[in-house]
Amino acid sequence: MKLYLNGHNYKYAAEQMLLTLFPGERPEYPDAPPLPGEDALLLRLSVGPRQVTAHAVLTYGGAVYSRYARAPAPGPEAGRLEQDRVLQRVLKNAFYRAGTDALGREPPWGALTGVRPVKLPTRDLERGLTVREAERRLRELYHVSAPRRRLALDCAQASLAAKGSLAPGDVSLYVGIPFCPTRCAYCSFISADAGRSLHMLEPYLDALCREVRAAGAALRRGGRRVRSVYFGGGTPTTLSAPQLDRLMGELEEAVDLSACVEYTVEAGRPDTITAEKLAVLRTRGCTRVSVNPQTMEDHVLRAIGRAHTADDIRRAWALVREAGFPYANMDLIAGLPLDTVEGFRRSLDQVVAMAPENVTVHTLALKKGSRLMAEGGGLPSPGEVSAMLDYAWETLRGAGYTPYYLYRQKYMSGGFENVGWCRPGGESLYNICMMEELHTILSLGAGGVTKLIDPGAGSLVRLSNPKYPKEYIDHIDAIVAQKEDITWPIS
Repeated sequence: MKLYLNGHNYKYAAEQMLLTLFPGERPEYPDAPPLPGEDALLLRLSVGPRQVTAHAVLTYGGAVYSRYARAPAPGPEAGRLEQDRVLQRVLKNAFYRAGTDALGREPPWGALTGVRPVKLPTRDLERGLTVREAERRLRELYHVSAPRRRLALDCAQASLAAKGSLAPGDVSLYVGIPFCPTRCAYCSFISADAGRSLHMLEPYLDALCREVRAAGAALRRGGRRVRSVYFGGGTPTTLSAPQLDRLMGELEEAVDLSACVEYTVEAGRPDTITAEKLAVLRTRGCTRVSVNPQTMEDHVLRAIGRAHTADDIRRAWALVREAGFPYANMDLIAGLPLDTVEGFRRSLDQVVAMAPENVTVHTLALKKGSRLMAEGGGLPSPGEVSAMLDYAWETLRGAGYTPYYLYRQKYMSGGFENVGWCRPGGESLYNICMMEELHTILSLGAGGVTKLIDPGAGSLVRLSNPKYPKEYIDHIDAIVAQKEDITWPIS
């Protein structure tokens, strides 16, 4: 769609709303005016001493839609960040109103864009607003639907509880294992097919253990306390039991884990789970594992490239329960190719019957680099995905689960979200801290992105590792040096 900005240069705000309302469109900024009847948006901003006004004139499908949005002008005491927030919100609202007039419907998250919608009600509650007042702001300022308002507020309260459990200097540790048995059709993560990459596993572990030792030294130097550890990927249990034992042993020796309250290892793929590996995880202190079926429908598993069946999932789950982990999670995805509303319901019912402490319900996102993005086809409609999520919410709440963290992604079916649900006391501290950016996340391994967060100053510094395993191995000297040079935020 052709975009014309007048009185401002907030391209990102306009593009985010374009993606929310018209996900198939891409922004263009032409020099020439649009042709008569051509799809285009003129987005004006006027800033007066008392009021800011945005005017959106949208031409879509041959019709013209004109809408305004206004807000009190930020006072001279407001900082640049607050001024930007107000101006962008007004621009988005004007575009949103014209766009929803053209479409004849409103998206579930209203005019909210970005991946972290929980930050808004969390900030409101911290400022002393009541739950009802925070809910009203989501409704009036951002047009968020009633179910999503409740979802956001539930997660905001979990975020505040997690924040209250943290002390200055607390951090979380992420360890990335970018290998999987096969590559799923929806996946765009930096992960290697283990069947083709066995020759890299040992060199990768050698490099990763070096980074683990450097991270331990950096943590000691900064006086940091590790509160949670998370092994992700990829699929960490692609590693053999001896390899897992070696890595977790290195971590135990290099890093003081005496204050760690949560140690998670994603054992996501059931075809990588064995009793021997689970015994290693328990011996080395792991308290939480994930078994991620994504679906319990065998034909859907085949469609997404999984080399296992629903029976394999049940077998793996039995092994996890026998191993005695205090917490276990299962993931499902709404919107997978060849799935139906009825099939998703069957999957969820089976997962709930297994009684995991946590259930994460993702919405399929078509990611660049995934096979699904290239091929498409056979995907449920946004209406069907909505019905899947509605059933998940009703069923999980009825079974005693509550939502505790959520996030959104680009190109997500229906503009929905990913939500983590838990039984009372089963919240994952790492998931909340990572998604809500409550404290520093020190990330190790290929594709790891360290976030050095200073909550008091509101600052965030990112340090990125190379994405691919070979690149990571080749540059391990520089990666170790970067860990040695970390300057910790004052907190």
